[in-house]
Amino acid sequence: MNLFRNRNFNIFLTVQALSVAGDSFSALAIPLLVLHATGSVVQMGVLTGLSGAASLVTGVFAGYLADRLDRRTLLIACDLARAALYAAIPIVWISGPQIWLLYVIVPVGAALGMIFQVTYVTVVPSLVEPGQITQANGRLYAIYAAGGIGGPALVGVISQAYGPVVAIGLDAATFVVSALGLMLVRLRPAAAPQDRGGLLEGARFLWRQPVLRSLTILLTFFIFLTAGVDDIVIYHLKHDLSQNDDAVGLVLACAAVGTILGAPLIARIRKAIGFGHTWVSATTLSGLAMGGVGLATGVPVIAVLMALFVFGTAVAGICSQSFRQEITPSHLLGRVTAAFWTIHYVLGPAGAALLTLGAARFGVATVAVIAGAGCVLVSLSGLLTPIRRPLTPGNPAGR
Repeated sequence: MNLFRNRNFNIFLTVQALSVAGDSFSALAIPLLVLHATGSVVQMGVLTGLSGAASLVTGVFAGYLADRLDRRTLLIACDLARAALYAAIPIVWISGPQIWLLYVIVPVGAALGMIFQVTYVTVVPSLVEPGQITQANGRLYAIYAAGGIGGPALVGVISQAYGPVVAIGLDAATFVVSALGLMLVRLRPAAAPQDRGGLLEGARFLWRQPVLRSLTILLTFFIFLTAGVDDIVIYHLKHDLSQNDDAVGLVLACAAVGTILGAPLIARIRKAIGFGHTWVSATTLSGLAMGGVGLATGVPVIAVLMALFVFGTAVAGICSQSFRQEITPSHLLGRVTAAFWTIHYVLGPAGAALLTLGAARFGVATVAVIAGAGCVLVSLSGLLTPIRRPLTPGNPAGR
């Protein structure tokens, strides 16, 4: 069936675009809220680190939930719970800034987001045919990016006019809409679980598959170096360049263009040069762009560099996710996805905290160049692993 005629996939695509637009609201509005209330980039980094830690802990059981519970119901429950959480921020904020509340809500929201993301990955193969997975992921990423463009641009305007707390309230509403849309989606039945293992079962599958094993190790270091990139870009624009919230929203909106440009191309690029060379080229581009962000002094240049950074991560991410969905049995996909993300995010919280602490102490330029160079080294290391295997009929990594 053509994807354009796939009713369930198209509903899923539409409601998730709204949800991602809301995610982009909170991703920008919460750091702005902290910066407005405290003026501290370190606190921004601590919150990012706590979010990463919460996701890491949740990854231990998220895959088990996705493989054992009804996946559509789990997605709806996560959306409704996040709607309630983020709605609490503007309600409590009426009496004045309550930073402590963010240290409670943001990690819990990240934990629910982790469960949602793991389950979402398991749902895609139940919506489309096996040969359409890369194409479907490309369209999902592109639609998500379209929501991500409108989201940051709008939140910048709203934040400038009414304050970031109002934008967070709108985020809560998008989760409600997403949950209602998911109620209309019907999934193909998944295979019954054939084992009772948890995260370790997923980790064992990763270890036995050479390409996934190499990806997991390399991405662990890549995430460590890039987890705090949004925070240092916001800090660079606000602190170093004295820009307003509108400019911050514009830059992050332009960054999302990178995903829109990359998503439609990924299936063709992967078919032409293979999985390994696609992944290495894309992550190398991201590293070079990240290094350039710290040296840029103009908003347009930063916007272009962030678009290139996101283009690279989008191409690499779509390629990696599609390969994982293609080779993993359905009954195990939740645990494999959770193990993959949990392992390679393990250093993310520390990376975000160190990146923002370094930006406050040594300047954005220094830490961005060092982190960008590190990303390039990590990426090129992939050429020494099974990831680089050439495109051959017998090699599924090249599909």
